[in-house]
Amino acid sequence: MATIKPDKVLPLYRDMLRIRGFEGKATKLYEQGVLPGFLHSSVGQEAVPVGVSAHLGKDDYITSNHRGHGHVLAKGMEPERMFAELYARTTGYNRGRGGSMHIMDFSLGIVGANGIVGAGVPIATGAGLSFQVLGTKQVAVSYFGDGAVNTGAFHEGLNLAAIWNLPVVFVCENNFYAESVPQSYAAKVGIADRAAAYGIPGVCVDGNDLFAVYDAAREAVDRARSGEGPTLLECQTFRWSGHFVGDPGVYRTKEEVEEWKRKDPIPRVRAWLAEHGVKAPELDALEAAVEQEMEIAAERGAQGPKPDPATADQDVFAPEGVA
Repeated sequence: MATIKPDKVLPLYRDMLRIRGFEGKATKLYEQGVLPGFLHSSVGQEAVPVGVSAHLGKDDYITSNHRGHGHVLAKGMEPERMFAELYARTTGYNRGRGGSMHIMDFSLGIVGANGIVGAGVPIATGAGLSFQVLGTKQVAVSYFGDGAVNTGAFHEGLNLAAIWNLPVVFVCENNFYAESVPQSYAAKVGIADRAAAYGIPGVCVDGNDLFAVYDAAREAVDRARSGEGPTLLECQTFRWSGHFVGDPGVYRTKEEVEEWKRKDPIPRVRAWLAEHGVKAPELDALEAAVEQEMEIAAERGAQGPKPDPATADQDVFAPEGVA
């Protein structure tokens, strides 16, 4: 376990609560038919982005995937503007054009969530190459699920990062199901074990243990920042919901889901804080404040103006003269 003081853990706990709160509120709004598009909840996986982002600066980059709300919140996005983006309002991070699966903010080092499985891997590799060429100490992190490790983009990204010794940390949130396909069916070899094929470290940790993720991510980020090259970090976790909000998830047993819910990462951190002297009223007040924050963010996010249809052709790349 990391040698870390409670006053350093409290902000991480708050970040986990914010992710859980945001996802819960967004899910309710989507089920009410208020939010357009698709929604993929990351409830149950909060320890991974928080444990990783604890070691990243604003100028470090991340790439995300379709289940990316936790990644971008942990990297610094504000819930109100995120809700505005999900509502398709012009006050959102991408003026309502990116939505849930394609949200980004270069000023925060968030170079894009991505609805294409595995597509963020080579983008992070390219970012790592730019850092190396420019001689900066920046690090790129790519988040992806277990389904991405069987794509060509995963192989190409890791292979290039390895042979060029790029400052990239590849973080696989292995929730054991690529949509509905069990990881045990899709591959015989463990995900972290694949790192050996590229000659880089492969580390597998309990993705529901904030401290395990924190320690492994610190080593991987420090390694990348010091010029020692990439790491493949497998965080074994579990999404409580189906692949998307509305997916009944019949490919998983109720017993399996309940077993993972008992491994909820948030109560584990609260118990650690309580054991290290943080009183229950302080924790209760923090949880209540986060809940209120999400209510206010969702309400304000919905108040922004809708995009003007006349602007539909803006920010669209096409040959000159093509309507």
